[in-house]
Amino acid sequence: MNYDVVLTCAVTGAGDTAGKSPHVPVTPKEIADAAINSAKVGATAVHIHARDPETGLGSRDPKLFKEIVDRIRDSDTDVIINVTAGMGGDWVSIPDNPAMPGPGTDMIGPEERLIHVRECMPDICSLDCGTLNFSDTDMIYISTPPTLRKMAKLVQEWGVKPELEVFDLGHIRFAKAMIDEGLIDAPPMFQICLGIPWGAEQTVETMAAMKAQLPAGASWASFGIGRGQMPMAAASVVLGGNVRVGLEDNIYLERGVLASNAQLVVKVREIIERIGGRIMSPQEARNKLKLRGANG
Repeated sequence: MNYDVVLTCAVTGAGDTAGKSPHVPVTPKEIADAAINSAKVGATAVHIHARDPETGLGSRDPKLFKEIVDRIRDSDTDVIINVTAGMGGDWVSIPDNPAMPGPGTDMIGPEERLIHVRECMPDICSLDCGTLNFSDTDMIYISTPPTLRKMAKLVQEWGVKPELEVFDLGHIRFAKAMIDEGLIDAPPMFQICLGIPWGAEQTVETMAAMKAQLPAGASWASFGIGRGQMPMAAASVVLGGNVRVGLEDNIYLERGVLASNAQLVVKVREIIERIGGRIMSPQEARNKLKLRGANG
């Protein structure tokens, strides 16, 4: 059981959800406001994506990320900022000619994947630790070992903590290799991502199996998607982990009722407190995770 929980709210994501709920933030102001409101009701950290204000689709435009992060910081809201570095690895194959990239392909190198991180200098950025069939289509998310090693080295030099996002056991195996190679500073920080097609299934058994493969001393969190969000949050706390909720992973508060990010934070906070835990403050989490701005 983890009695001192780091609670992250992933406020928007890059998926095709903006048209499914009016609560999914799209513009930089909306995303920043969602992050600020989540922090005010108890989120320790916020996980940030940017969206094109015109289309609502995910964007890796550094200017959009910078505006979001600046708005959060200018609000004087104490919250840990976690920025995605997961975009720029999408390959969509053409069934009749799989050697060629199809519509929707967005492949860039490691340095370009981190331009917005260098611009914003957040506390944390995500690092997706492997390649994955990320849907039931011909789209593959590609993140190769050389790319990951280069990204890990760059964020290490900048003092940004990598959140090692792992979608399967092989991802954990490679993340541990980077730790052994000195590319990840202690304590390593893992996010066990469950329920994504076609990664690890969102079950307690799967979470426990992945947790068992983490290195000693690692900090970890886990999340589920859709209706699995709250059960997986509770399981993570009971198994000793931290929690992530938010509209990136689930747009419903309960069956048929669309949620806001703040409502999801309040709901999971109540679950955590009812089973005997508490939510850590941003400063407590900075100290525990050895982030920039930690005391001591």
